[in-house]
Amino acid sequence: MATGSATGRGRRQARRAANSTAVSGAARAGFAARGVIYLLIGVLSLRIAFSDGGGEQADRGGAIAEIAEKPFGTVLLWLLGIALVGMALWRLTEAAFGQAGPDGKKASKRAMAAGRCVFYGFAAYSVLSYAAGEKGSGSGSSDKDSQDITAKVLDWPGGQWIVGIAGAAVAGAGVWIAVRAFRRKFQKHLKKSDMSPKTRKVVNFLGMLGGACRGAVFAVAGGFAIAAALKHKPGKAKGMDDTLRSFTDTPAGPWLLVLIALGLAAYGVFSWANARWRKV
Repeated sequence: MATGSATGRGRRQARRAANSTAVSGAARAGFAARGVIYLLIGVLSLRIAFSDGGGEQADRGGAIAEIAEKPFGTVLLWLLGIALVGMALWRLTEAAFGQAGPDGKKASKRAMAAGRCVFYGFAAYSVLSYAAGEKGSGSGSSDKDSQDITAKVLDWPGGQWIVGIAGAAVAGAGVWIAVRAFRRKFQKHLKKSDMSPKTRKVVNFLGMLGGACRGAVFAVAGGFAIAAALKHKPGKAKGMDDTLRSFTDTPAGPWLLVLIALGLAAYGVFSWANARWRKV
């Protein structure tokens, strides 16, 4: 009886901690950090669209390297990494206790929160590793990483199926992200009553454009993974950098990449709007 009572108290205390101002602040800091990264990826993509891109990477590694070159860059990276840790912890509380809203305790939503916790945990680790001096950790090429992982998996028994299914999952996630953005599903997570009508219109536009372009990048990256599986060629797999560069090979030339770049930058600003008005 005493053990059950102690367990119940522990759960209540954990739930109160999950709903605390500290966790809410950590989540908002995480959204702000995500905004910085996507805005920088958008800027780097624009540079690539209007030039040969040089040695720049239009991915998280490129954004980290860009920040590191600025005055007080290492300090900024530490702040960014800590903020991403906050985002991971918030997603962890959602996985454990459910999200805000009437259907927030659904198993599917809690599983998605767990996946996002892992993603942001890895992102935080890469940023903090770079800030701590491991330059090859945070700013590594997403393209090389994708090809190395694909090559290893293709050598496994049934590797082509694994890569193909993973690519289909990423492509499907991209389509899902874009569709939800067009349907403005993000609105239910925002405190719309705290916004002016003009602000709501701007945030809706940023969310739709940013989400659609982010979804397009995921969908195309997934398509490249499927091609790598079908042809058993790891080089066909592409990270975010090469995926973005591939948009310049379309009949629209660099202008499609310009649109995607503006969309990713818009998603960065939309993330800042989430930092201000998200229900957490």
